[in-house]
Amino acid sequence: MSKFRLDEVDHQILDMLIDNTRIPFTDIAKKLLISAGTVHVRVKKLEDAGIIQGSSLTLDYEKLGYSFIAYVGVFLNNTSQTKFVLERISEIPYVTVAHVTTGKFNIFCKIRARDTKHAKDVIYMIDDIEGVYRTETMISLDESINDKKRLMHTIFKNM
Repeated sequence: MSKFRLDEVDHQILDMLIDNTRIPFTDIAKKLLISAGTVHVRVKKLEDAGIIQGSSLTLDYEKLGYSFIAYVGVFLNNTSQTKFVLERISEIPYVTVAHVTTGKFNIFCKIRARDTKHAKDVIYMIDDIEGVYRTETMISLDESINDKKRLMHTIFKNM
């Protein structure tokens, strides 16, 4: 598959959408001195190419009562159980991220919980999955950096 070519207008549109996915196309058009139709066509082209994949919603988990974050490393009895275990993990809504990894753990998860008791319950749910040998948990004291926007701006700046 060939690399998709972005021009300066595409970069500017993406730059604005990165900062605010809900910005109206008419506002982008006014800032770039192009028509809203042009913005619409270009965004559609970026979606069709798979560069833009939906949009996201950012929640303040602390205000919603889910400020406790922990990372759970999962050890499996056999690596052949990875797919099965991931399917079971995906059924636990408090597991927000899961990676198949090399190194110490077979799977590495991020969980969000209301408090330590709730986190313990979530960890036990993971422990109870058939094929899980054991888990190792690290509690997050503070999510100091969680900013995908900086990476996206850098990627488009370097294209």
